[in-house]
Amino acid sequence: MLKHNSYFDGGVQSIGFERHGFKATVGVIATGEYHFNTGAAERMTVISGLLRARLTGGEWQQYPAGTYFEIPANSGFDVQAVSGPAAYLCEFISS
Repeated sequence: MLKHNSYFDGGVQSIGFERHGFKATVGVIATGEYHFNTGAAERMTVISGLLRARLTGGEWQQYPAGTYFEIPANSGFDVQAVSGPAAYLCEFISS
């Protein structure tokens, strides 16, 4: 089953799915800055474009297409798409 998610007045949209017992989403982040809180640990892989991310208490880092960053469970992160929309795959790596 596919599930559509829309956040920040449509600025971030994704499709959630489950495969082999693992949950994931694939989506697009419009130009802008957004904050997310996490329950489970996540791995965000940039598929297209460029994202900047800052984990709680950390510094901004750039992630071009083909790179990823991991977010601990029960924390949060800020993300920016600064040079146009960026596509991502978010894999939930723990529950």
